[in-house]
Amino acid sequence: MRYLSTRGQVRGIPFKQAVMMGLAEDGGLLLPESIPHLTPGDLDAFAKLAYPELAFQVMSRFIDDIPSADLKSLVDRSYATFTHPEVTPVVSTGGVHILELFHGPTLAFKDVALQFLGNLFEYLLIESGAHMNILGATSGDTGSAAIYGVRGKRNINIFILHPHGKVSPVQELQMTTVTDPNVYNLAIRGTFDDGQRIVKEIFGDLEFKKRFALGAVNSINWARVLAQVVYYVYGWAKVRAATGLETVDVSVPTGNFGDIFAGYVARRMGVPIRHLVLATNANNILTRFVNNGEYAIGDVHPTLSPSMDIQVASNFERYLYYLYGQDPLRVCNAFAGFARSGRMTFSTAEQHQVTGEFRSLSVDDASIIDEIRGFHAATGYVLDPHTAVGVRAGRTLATSDVPMICLATAHPAKFPDAVHQAIGRNPERPASLNGLEDRPRRCETIDAETGAIKQFVERHSL
Repeated sequence: MRYLSTRGQVRGIPFKQAVMMGLAEDGGLLLPESIPHLTPGDLDAFAKLAYPELAFQVMSRFIDDIPSADLKSLVDRSYATFTHPEVTPVVSTGGVHILELFHGPTLAFKDVALQFLGNLFEYLLIESGAHMNILGATSGDTGSAAIYGVRGKRNINIFILHPHGKVSPVQELQMTTVTDPNVYNLAIRGTFDDGQRIVKEIFGDLEFKKRFALGAVNSINWARVLAQVVYYVYGWAKVRAATGLETVDVSVPTGNFGDIFAGYVARRMGVPIRHLVLATNANNILTRFVNNGEYAIGDVHPTLSPSMDIQVASNFERYLYYLYGQDPLRVCNAFAGFARSGRMTFSTAEQHQVTGEFRSLSVDDASIIDEIRGFHAATGYVLDPHTAVGVRAGRTLATSDVPMICLATAHPAKFPDAVHQAIGRNPERPASLNGLEDRPRRCETIDAETGAIKQFVERHSL
């Protein structure tokens, strides 16, 4: 298996090089040259597997330059850190099937990918004798999951940018109370989109990237998307077993298009997913793309689901590559125009293709509270505000003939204020959060300027 860039100037590279490159050197995003196809027999066999074995089997289709025994060890160690024996269990309630992705160390779906990526980075760096300075931006959950994935690991420093005052208190504490010497938290005076832009600009400086051995943990890194493909297969298998039905729909709360793009890859592999429901909050650039055929920047609005408070979705480029018939020149031209005008438009045929693959709904804060309250009253199940976006969209757009899987992307205890507003009490707190407020913290507030971040990395890099 070899990898290429959506912008056409990087191709033919193996998996290990793709992981270490992160953002492609031509500014694009890396994808496999071909998507492996799963036969019905493959799917039947996969449906019988426990999560770690399924992860090994799916990832093996994309990774041929790591010995099987080593890859299996990496996978097994990554999911041994989860508190549920099924890793990502399915709970069927309220007319939907909730795929719980929050049983990892930081109680968010990002752990599924970043526990694996942290172990993978360490393995590759020890193998090569090299070192790495990881640079990433977070809207809340990626940062803590990435930090927990690499804290204390050899040959790695990590620098995480989060928007100052714009993540939940629990998210901030999960990041800033990790005081391992290889971890640096930077609270930028700006938005997540500012942080994401800074990271891309720094990775676009190839001389700086090479000199400081920069690595990526944001979903621009293909390995993160790959790890997330697995739970779409797992969720489908569990729901098929429960319902006897072959085809499912999947509702995904998303702001950066990474999680739902993993579902799109699973669909292209042959997993029987009819529609991917793209659920957004008030920051609804992706809903406007699906429903109106226009991708246009708007203002970022703070909401009760802060991890989705994003306007420019970095993984959208990967989907655009396929929408444009895998034509990198069209991708380049589209993003050049987007840089000038802040918008893209699409043909009638392209819009038809999009709506054949996706459904979408934007869910505002009032509806989030209403969904948490109503779902709890009906079922006793407590949703976090991000999952509530997905459940509201999923239940609204569901049809009676196809089961609806809703991705639960975070534990409700990470967002107690929204939950308390909805049901009148705080959610039950997992043991991992006990005493969090009393732990020592380490964080530096810094201007949202590329030059300032570069200088900080330069002073503290390995």
